[in-house]
Amino acid sequence: MKKLNLILLLVFGLMLSLNATAQEQITWMKFEEAIAANAKSPKMILVDVYTDWCGWCKKMDKETFVDPAVVAHLKKNFYAVKLNAEDTNRKFEFMGKTYSEADMAAAMRVRSYPNFVIIEPGLQNIAQLPGYRPAPDFLAGLNDLVKKAFGVKQP
Repeated sequence: MKKLNLILLLVFGLMLSLNATAQEQITWMKFEEAIAANAKSPKMILVDVYTDWCGWCKKMDKETFVDPAVVAHLKKNFYAVKLNAEDTNRKFEFMGKTYSEADMAAAMRVRSYPNFVIIEPGLQNIAQLPGYRPAPDFLAGLNDLVKKAFGVKQP
């Protein structure tokens, strides 16, 4: 009986620890995947323009983009895209032209990293939110930018 209780206790503890580590995550897409998703169900697109050597980009990934409030907000209001500003190999089509990720970053006039480009659902207007921000500042800056650039108030 003591062994059974111990086994049940261990199984219960394991289940709790697995549940705690299985937190929600942002579903990062490729640029063309977000465009296709937007065509079916329009939403703003948030493009995280990064480089492999960017320490602040890595800090955003490890701290800001795992924050539950940020994850929930991005999942609800945006298609989230990762775009490597130095990748000249991966190509995709957009509005009748072929781009590499580096070409697209240049077309969006990104010159510093990390940089967050917000594209409105009609794919005609963009706005930028540059620089590292901890979760509360990222959400505040993102909401303020979306309101000012596109006239949309987000919850």
